[in-house]
Amino acid sequence: MQNLVLFTSNDLKSCVNTRKGETKFGEHVQLINNLTNIYDNILELDVDYVIFGISEDIGVIANHGKSGTYKAWDATIKILLNTQSNAYINPKRILILGHLDYSKLLESLKDEKLSTKKRIALARKHTEDVDADVSHLVFSIIKAGKTPIVIGGGHNNAYGNIKGSSLALKHPINVVNFDAHHDFRPEEGRHSGNGFSYAYNEGFLKNYFIFGLHENYISQNSLDTLNATKTIAYNTFEDIEVRKKLKFKLEMQHALSHVSKSNFGIEIDCDAVKDMPSSAMTPSGFSTNQARCFVSHIGAHKNGTYLHICEAAPKKTNKTKVGKFISYLITDFIKAHGY
Repeated sequence: MQNLVLFTSNDLKSCVNTRKGETKFGEHVQLINNLTNIYDNILELDVDYVIFGISEDIGVIANHGKSGTYKAWDATIKILLNTQSNAYINPKRILILGHLDYSKLLESLKDEKLSTKKRIALARKHTEDVDADVSHLVFSIIKAGKTPIVIGGGHNNAYGNIKGSSLALKHPINVVNFDAHHDFRPEEGRHSGNGFSYAYNEGFLKNYFIFGLHENYISQNSLDTLNATKTIAYNTFEDIEVRKKLKFKLEMQHALSHVSKSNFGIEIDCDAVKDMPSSAMTPSGFSTNQARCFVSHIGAHKNGTYLHICEAAPKKTNKTKVGKFISYLITDFIKAHGY
């Protein structure tokens, strides 16, 4: 895969800060230093989880959104590798694969000669290129019997996660999406707002649950579409946290009952978390602890097939905050899912 940049032993050495009397996460993770065949390489390793990043915000730009989600992988990896290795987690069962890099495609979108219309059209075409890579990588990981943990990029990458999983498992999969937005918008060209609608209409997605939908940011047409689609269910943030009509813990069970009878993906959009630097940061959202509780509870189910954490858009001033948050979600999932 030409856009896959492997995480090497040299990268590991530059990231891990060793300390006498302590053992860091990064001192025990597995690596692939020379890639021949992605499926065979992963199959041969005695690991349960494969972590990789997607350094892009092409899908966000294609959705008229704010750039920055390409930075999430870099914000996360060093912090993750410097967490403690102890009795609570076994990093020997984890492969740090590397990241998909799209710096050249992103650069092409900065051409000042492009009109806004042409830039959006080009971004949507490039999003399809990203889709192909993500779906192939996720397909290879799941076919090899491992669990993908995907970090960074826009929510357009849900499509690749779902398609790759479905093809590997040879049946449609279900998804639970912790998100302020439904991302089930019309098929108008690929972008971060329609990954789930494309996956659904192409037969890769079956049951879909949206957890914490913000009522202020869904059109009536979209609401009508969700309500008319029998395999889609949702709750709203306002019903849970504002009006208190629904209880958070019971709604997690509601979401699980909708998706867990078969393989399902877990999608975490950082836009849903209050004040988390993201492509659509919100002053009103779930807390970081609620997000961690969600990942731990949902991730404990045996049919959880992958974890995807997306839409984080860190800056220099909040890079550590984002990296720590995503690292907590990764380790919460692994601890809950079992190793």
